[in-house]
Amino acid sequence: MGAWEIVKIVMQILGGMGTFLVGMKLLSENMTRLAHGKLQRMLNRTAKSRFAGVGIGTGMTILGQSSAFTTVMVVGLVNAGVMTLFQATAIIMGANIGTTLNAWVIALAGSDITALFLALAAVGVFITMFSKNERIKSVGNVVAAFGLIFVGLKLMSGALSFETGTAEFAAVSNVLSAVKNPFLLLLIGIAITALVQSSTAVNAIIITMASLGVVIGGGGNAPLYIIIGSNIGTCVTALISSLGASINAKRAALIHFLFNLFGAVIFMIILVFWTGFADTVLAGIFPTDPAHPGGIEATMQIATFHTLFNVVNALLFLPFIKGFVWLAEHIIPEKKGERGEEKQRGAEIFGDLDDRLLRSPSVALGYLYRQTGKVFSFAMDTLTEAFRAFLAKDTSAAPRIAEENEQLAEANRQGVSYLVKLSASPLVIEDEKTVSTLHYVLNDIVRVGELADNITKYTRTYVEDGLVFSEEFLGMIKEMFGKIEALYSLALTVFLNKEGDKLQELDALEDEIDAARHTLVTTHIKRLNEGKCQPQNASVFINLVGNLERAADHITFIAHSIE
Repeated sequence: MGAWEIVKIVMQILGGMGTFLVGMKLLSENMTRLAHGKLQRMLNRTAKSRFAGVGIGTGMTILGQSSAFTTVMVVGLVNAGVMTLFQATAIIMGANIGTTLNAWVIALAGSDITALFLALAAVGVFITMFSKNERIKSVGNVVAAFGLIFVGLKLMSGALSFETGTAEFAAVSNVLSAVKNPFLLLLIGIAITALVQSSTAVNAIIITMASLGVVIGGGGNAPLYIIIGSNIGTCVTALISSLGASINAKRAALIHFLFNLFGAVIFMIILVFWTGFADTVLAGIFPTDPAHPGGIEATMQIATFHTLFNVVNALLFLPFIKGFVWLAEHIIPEKKGERGEEKQRGAEIFGDLDDRLLRSPSVALGYLYRQTGKVFSFAMDTLTEAFRAFLAKDTSAAPRIAEENEQLAEANRQGVSYLVKLSASPLVIEDEKTVSTLHYVLNDIVRVGELADNITKYTRTYVEDGLVFSEEFLGMIKEMFGKIEALYSLALTVFLNKEGDKLQELDALEDEIDAARHTLVTTHIKRLNEGKCQPQNASVFINLVGNLERAADHITFIAHSIE
């Protein structure tokens, strides 16, 4: 075999791998879009049950078609404070089980239905080209992605498909058989997976070689060592994503690494001492023809081991989740003064709008939506604080209100920036509408805070000018504000839970606030005409009542944003 032939084989393998990875990415993106809302609902069920966590991790990985996708998402959720380390560990274990499905799909490449899957690439493209329905286009992309995956596998297998017994086959087999040390094969699996950041791609190469009867490392358990190494190498993606994140996010990535590392150690010990494991156990389940090595049976052996490795590890370590959390906390301890810094970061209204969550736009948008509810609550607390300071003639609250408004303004900037990033992600139409809506909601929230700042100015005038308001007025304005608090409580529920059936009740309450404002102003003018009220009170009185009514308007707008 000449140098040019070797170059062509290498280029064809790389081209096949590139096509395979593009197919996997396309599949992941469109499966996530088709699963719109399902990932979010899964994550909302991250209860204390470790079994539920494993199931959620498995489901998320099947939908996202990548354990790295799930793990990086989990790191982001832990960093954002949405998920505990205990919950994250269970989901990571489930992610390792979910990724085994990919190996079985790849194993089908050695079956007689390969030609059908190759045709799917064209079918999927035609569906996408001629359909105007967004969901059907996503289905077309999924179909095309499956086709591309098998095209990539076919290219890789074509590069290595030499007739058994030929000089070319012997040359390739000799090269791949040269490395027989189990630990070196393990390191090769780790290195290649870390380089391409996809254990599925490495599995595809090994399964393709197995289907062609190409001997790796002298045969026997040798290919299994590379598969074990790929499970460690896939942790690199999560470890890289945790850089610059919170302590717990780093711990979550470390737990993923420790889980696969401990499992690898156990299986390496078994395979090193049980040299006939592949020939006895795997070949016993899917026996191959010694005269014609390779074929679908050989690919099924690899897929079976990959599943066995991940399922056994999950079952083995499931009772020790708290132990993994304890170990991670001791390996990455809390540094002196770091707890206080984390609290300060946690005091930011929006929390951490983690870019890792953008891997699943629907999850990122769901998190942003919930956090927007928290910002809404913060703005209402600011308004309440300002109103109570007015009643108490407390001018000292003004600096606090001003500082809280700065935080609201910063929260608005953070939220808008994140919405811009979300807009650049592949979104379904429903999510696009939500992104547009949140821009307006954030603006309304900031307006509520600004109205609170206005009230502090009226308080200063109230105190400095020695104004006097009657108990009747104060009682009426307290009653009006009580209605605003009730309006806010209902609006928050409507916004967070999207309960449109409560909008009629909310509108009726908002009408009562409008009527209260009208009554207050009319009564005030009447009292002025009767000489029962100081004329200098008018400016503060009318502006205060008007600002409260405007706050109610913005609160109502936020609730109606769900329409």
